[in-house]
Amino acid sequence: MNVNKSILIDATPAKIFPIINNLNNWEQWSPWRLAEPTVIINVAKDGKYHDWDGDIIGSENLKITSEAKNESIVMNLQFLKPWKSKAITKFHLKKTKKGTLVQWTMESSLPFFLFWMKKQMEIFVGMDYDRGLALLKDLVETGKTNSNLEFKGIKTFHATKFIGIKTSCAFSAIAENMERDFGELMPYLMPNHQDKISGNGISIYHDMNVVRDKIVYTTGHPVSEVPEDLPAQYYVGELPKFSAYTIRHTGPYHHIGNAWAAGMMHQRAKKFKPSRKLSPMEIMYNSPMNTPPNELISEILFPVK
Repeated sequence: MNVNKSILIDATPAKIFPIINNLNNWEQWSPWRLAEPTVIINVAKDGKYHDWDGDIIGSENLKITSEAKNESIVMNLQFLKPWKSKAITKFHLKKTKKGTLVQWTMESSLPFFLFWMKKQMEIFVGMDYDRGLALLKDLVETGKTNSNLEFKGIKTFHATKFIGIKTSCAFSAIAENMERDFGELMPYLMPNHQDKISGNGISIYHDMNVVRDKIVYTTGHPVSEVPEDLPAQYYVGELPKFSAYTIRHTGPYHHIGNAWAAGMMHQRAKKFKPSRKLSPMEIMYNSPMNTPPNELISEILFPVK
């Protein structure tokens, strides 16, 4: 199993290296700790070894085995739960005209009985690495990570009608497609039917398949009444009253994957029983059009039985 991810950070290697070669700093930008902020991380005094044993994120230990100052780090990673395996992870830092290219790699293997999960695991670990690198970039460039999760537990979503646009596209293209969809829907609703809007914008995720790079989703807005002149490209849907395991994210929307990943981890850890009858959805409480990125608020709802 091989993973290779990178990001450009607006800083010198000398500024980045002390953050990643001392494991005392990792909890500030770890994409896994966000999912279980109460987990206790044991770090060696020299910052070259740490371990944790979590209910949500499993058990592991990590040891820095070699490093070249401001250039590279090599680590041994051992997973203990949910299954045992070993990996070699590395960081490479390359100075460029626009900053530093930070590359994060993993070479590992799965137990033989999980051979069928190889491609899926490479994608999911790769997504974790992408999320971690984005948080590292925040920390280096701004002094903090701009992604905050609140675990709201089980909340009730009340029945509502909505006007929406249903889209099928590549998973990797969802950001541009969703921006386009809301860009079509809101200019229609706001000047013509603002009095009928009865809630915040929603996205319903009917089908997500990251392995096949495919997603089917609806962007929509709850309404108290359906307009008579509804254009053909929109459809009217209805959501029943339901209960959902809810995670609130505050911060730039490009970090929203942290909330989704945390929800998936909590589901695997049996913190809730997902409903197979309803799709997970997202509620956007403010708009990037008039809200600073660090103040954007969204909630991910995982319907439960």
